[in-house]
Amino acid sequence: MFVAASLLFVPGSRPDRFAKAKAGGADLTVIDLEDAVAAEDKASARGAALAQVEEAPDGWAVRINGVATAFGVRDLAALSECECLPETLLVPMVESAAELGVIAGVLGEDCPDLVPLIETPRGLRHALEIASHPKVAAVMFGGGDFSGELGVDLAWEPLLAARQQVILACAEARKPAIDVPYIALDDEAGLADECNRARRLGFTAKAAIHPRQVAAINGAFAPSAAEVAEAREALDAYEAGGGRAIRFKGRMLEAPFIKKYRAVLARHEEQTNA
Repeated sequence: MFVAASLLFVPGSRPDRFAKAKAGGADLTVIDLEDAVAAEDKASARGAALAQVEEAPDGWAVRINGVATAFGVRDLAALSECECLPETLLVPMVESAAELGVIAGVLGEDCPDLVPLIETPRGLRHALEIASHPKVAAVMFGGGDFSGELGVDLAWEPLLAARQQVILACAEARKPAIDVPYIALDDEAGLADECNRARRLGFTAKAAIHPRQVAAINGAFAPSAAEVAEAREALDAYEAGGGRAIRFKGRMLEAPFIKKYRAVLARHEEQTNA
């Protein structure tokens, strides 16, 4: 089960930054072989990433190149020969579940959890099919490429409709949704605002591109002590009332709200035990 609230990306071509990134406090540290790596550095970045995973696999993920590219094919070939695979693979530019089937077919029963990135209108059109693939643990909204496809700013308003469609697909497939990184590194207030908006929309995690963004993301997406306490109190009251709709703190407490409270406690337990 995917329980990470924060993902921090580090370029595979900079193995000197791996340790610093891992110490950044993110739930999952993602070694990037795609956007952050120049073509001439792809092979060395792949080698560095797989060496790091082999040395200490816990808490590491790898973003491979798209499986429809030559670099992605080479990534898959290298992974198929590894004795130690990362616990999670991020897959960019996914436009159909068939691409995930290729990865699962190549890696077989050892295939890690997959996190496809929805980064194009075509991918968004097939988001439910993609999210429903059995190897998918979560889905990430790739807002950077998506904004380029639309010719709009990487900002909240232009991408709101796409975010909502990703959330709806993930909700139907019962998979967590991860929001795009916030790219204004010095805008702490903007990061906090976007984290809160994303969580209210239904995202359960957000990616980061710098370690100093991680604390704000973790704080925004992890259930607070007050939320956990309220969820426990509400569930106790509901059970004491015989599992029927009751009045709780001035409002009606009924099945849809119970589902939400149970989700809060489940996420709290998952993150505590992860």
